[in-house]
Amino acid sequence: MPPPPSLVPMAQVCCNVGPVVSLGPATYGERRYVSLGDGSVRGPELNGALVEGGVDWQIARSDGALDISAHYVLRLDDGALVEVRSDGLRYGPPEVMARLARGEAVPAEEYFFRTTVRFTTGARAWLHLNRTLALAVGQREARRVVLDFYRVT
Repeated sequence: MPPPPSLVPMAQVCCNVGPVVSLGPATYGERRYVSLGDGSVRGPELNGALVEGGVDWQIARSDGALDISAHYVLRLDDGALVEVRSDGLRYGPPEVMARLARGEAVPAEEYFFRTTVRFTTGARAWLHLNRTLALAVGQREARRVVLDFYRVT
């Protein structure tokens, strides 16, 4: 097999989040969402802020894993707007997931939180993002999510 792709640091996203809202049991598990508030984007490739109003849709599966599908907008420092779609998975031992659910501080090494990230923009200076695939490594805090974005080369 050829060597695997490289990961190049892009930015760290820090997003303030609302409480989990449950829609109740659904076909594949508990359907719920989290409102995404303001936040920051800082790094070697992207700098700016989150536009308040994004949503993180989730399915809490019967096997203890959490399917994640977040959709939000970044306003970069030059004013460009960039749509972000992030789909992935968070899971860990049941006791770790319970601690996260209670809002306790849990080191990121104790659970798996990864998403694939796609971008869409019409801003000329940022059109290359439309052809970028990124991987995010996440950490859930009580009222905030921290995501480290890495561009896949």
